[in-house]
Amino acid sequence: MDAWRRLIRGLDWAAGSRVFKIAVFVACAVPIAGLTYRFWQAYSGASSEALGTDPTMTLLHETGHTAITLLLLSLTVTPIRRVLHINRIQNVRRMLGVWSFTYVAIHLSIYLVFDQLCYSVATCDGRAIWNDLLKRPYIFMGQLGFVILLALAITSTNGWQRRLKRNWGRLHKLVYAAALAGIIHFIWIQKAGYYKPFPWMVWLGIVLGIRVYYAARKRMGRARAPATA
Repeated sequence: MDAWRRLIRGLDWAAGSRVFKIAVFVACAVPIAGLTYRFWQAYSGASSEALGTDPTMTLLHETGHTAITLLLLSLTVTPIRRVLHINRIQNVRRMLGVWSFTYVAIHLSIYLVFDQLCYSVATCDGRAIWNDLLKRPYIFMGQLGFVILLALAITSTNGWQRRLKRNWGRLHKLVYAAALAGIIHFIWIQKAGYYKPFPWMVWLGIVLGIRVYYAARKRMGRARAPATA
């Protein structure tokens, strides 16, 4: 038991260190750095196969996968803190959320530029984009997730937290809706089974289950308090 406590204290200390925050930042940046390099190889002609046979689909899939993974990681921070008592890991939750939004924004930009040929405001066909949203429901679900994450990214600062007070926590619970929208977005893209998004579905289910468990335990504690007073 003492060894376990020492391990938890060590992990908590490591999670609160500056080195850990830098390592998390670098790990979040690695996918887009690698994708940018491969894009340049394909664009410059150095390697025509750098992005596969369908470069647009490769860009969309990889940015989308990374966005969902980072979003689920940010949601996993609180369960780790509550179950393992590694409290300082909370320091990277906002960073993971912002990085997730960054990849979602890049994902959307790729769709607009390479799929809708929206190189500028003048070349954007709003009607065509709207028709595409209605024609392909998975795009609508992806846009819903983006709008939610946009609101959360804008209000993620300490200033907004002070302005919104208790409403800030209520607003940021919508992150679970954004994660669900992202997973549904990917499920509806699939043409043969759900085996690829299944791990994300299980992951989100576990995170939500832990949150519900602790919320129920907290309510039960409040309900018992007057009776024992």
